[in-house]
Amino acid sequence: MRELTELIEQVVTGLGFELVTVEGSPHGKLLRVFIDIAQGITVDDCEAVSHQLTRVLEVENIDFARLEVSSPGLDRPLVKPADFERFAGADIRLRTRVPVGNQRNFTGVLKGLRDGAVTVDTEKGELLVAFDDVEKARLVPKF
Repeated sequence: MRELTELIEQVVTGLGFELVTVEGSPHGKLLRVFIDIAQGITVDDCEAVSHQLTRVLEVENIDFARLEVSSPGLDRPLVKPADFERFAGADIRLRTRVPVGNQRNFTGVLKGLRDGAVTVDTEKGELLVAFDDVEKARLVPKF
């Protein structure tokens, strides 16, 4: 899956977008690609990326039954270190791989990265979690 993700990232960034994440079904027949760009993703953006990816995946002989390309949504996942810098100041939900003070789920305001640790202001104070210890992190949309 790593090689496939790298190939998809090459295509997506070549078209001027950011690859957020790639998801595959257990049997490899469904491939979901989430893309983003600062001004937001349109249906036309998804269509352009889908057409290009379809061509590249066929040329590379990668077997899939269905390809879905979409925006990551308002509750965008934070995956890469750059995501934690880019969205500093936003409200997030974070789940750690191991408990921190008997707790794995946190909400708060993302402060960014400090010395390889994700920093979040929570109700109980500042939380520092090593980047590698973050299991999941998502933006919390404001309405």
